[in-house]
Amino acid sequence: MQIYLLKRKGQVSKKKLKEGKQVMVSLHLVTYYGKNTKREYEFLGLYLFDKPKNQLQKDHNKETMQLAEAIRAKRLLELQSRQHGFRSNAMLKKSFMEFFKQLAEKRREDSESNYQKWMAVHKILNTYSDGKDIIMENVNEEFLEEVKDFLLSNHASQRFPGRKLNRNSAASYFNIVKTAVNEAYKSRFLKENPSQRVKCINGEDTQRQYLTLEELRLLANTECKIPELKRAFLFSALTGLRWSDVSRLTWNQFRYDKQDGWSIHYIQKKTGKAEVLPISEQAIKVLGEQEEGDQLVIKNLNYGSNMNDKLREWVEDAGIDKYISFHCARHTFATLQLSMDTDIYTVSKMLGHKHIRTTEIYAKVIDKKKIDAVRRIPAIQM
Repeated sequence: MQIYLLKRKGQVSKKKLKEGKQVMVSLHLVTYYGKNTKREYEFLGLYLFDKPKNQLQKDHNKETMQLAEAIRAKRLLELQSRQHGFRSNAMLKKSFMEFFKQLAEKRREDSESNYQKWMAVHKILNTYSDGKDIIMENVNEEFLEEVKDFLLSNHASQRFPGRKLNRNSAASYFNIVKTAVNEAYKSRFLKENPSQRVKCINGEDTQRQYLTLEELRLLANTECKIPELKRAFLFSALTGLRWSDVSRLTWNQFRYDKQDGWSIHYIQKKTGKAEVLPISEQAIKVLGEQEEGDQLVIKNLNYGSNMNDKLREWVEDAGIDKYISFHCARHTFATLQLSMDTDIYTVSKMLGHKHIRTTEIYAKVIDKKKIDAVRRIPAIQM
């Protein structure tokens, strides 16, 4: 492990910034943990004159380098203390809230939605602490139990103050807090790992709402006040694409092959992976007249509560008594495919799931439908 100031015999960074006619050099601290690890860069907010012109500038450079060296020595001592199980007062006073935010930023590289979820939990923690910082030495079992109680109280909801969070949301949020605490322990900011001794919030089994084939037909033949919403929802129900992917589709991502038919070549927003998804002629017809190039397929439609309100009006106008959100189109695609005996591994691939267990949730819905169907057979008089 090394901590050094970049580029001056391995010590000073030559990232230059213009300050009038005088070129300044910014100082960056680099932490290197060894092979197969990424170097961590920390901007110190300190500057040197690149070519000092007088004694004043030379003195400035000398004092700035002394300060930078002092910071480097302090960081090195902290890291060595953590490696050997010691925790300085400075480490114990480190902000858990700031550490939590750094973890959220790392997750942003993989998934914007995951980042947003972490930041939602950060807001809840801020509400829990009345806006006060939470420091590492106060992160213990008592803290986790209090956060758990807070998530199950009437105070955690940010959108609807005074209303309880959905239990599954509370369970998911608490798992994020425990993950952050576990990371703080692995980073040696905590002497013990309290997350191992505090039980998770048990979630509830929920019925994923979806439309039957007959209901989807009813919806397709019912006028929607926002035609673009109708196109987007029906397309999602026929392809299984999330709103985040439907809203970003452009016409040049569609391909046609005489043998295999239509497909979409796109980057899945949630995972960042390139995908090729075969789609039906019916899905293409739902979109209407095709345009050229990089034009968006779905235009002037923003996801939010207003869109879901209009969606529910449309569902109600179709005579369907279900609480439907846009994501239910994806549920509809999955359940329709499984009910038509498409194997679960194929459905999992089409939905872009990382794990088959995610797709198995839909299979449970289909199993329940089969049980209900068997029970509808009238009694036989014997």
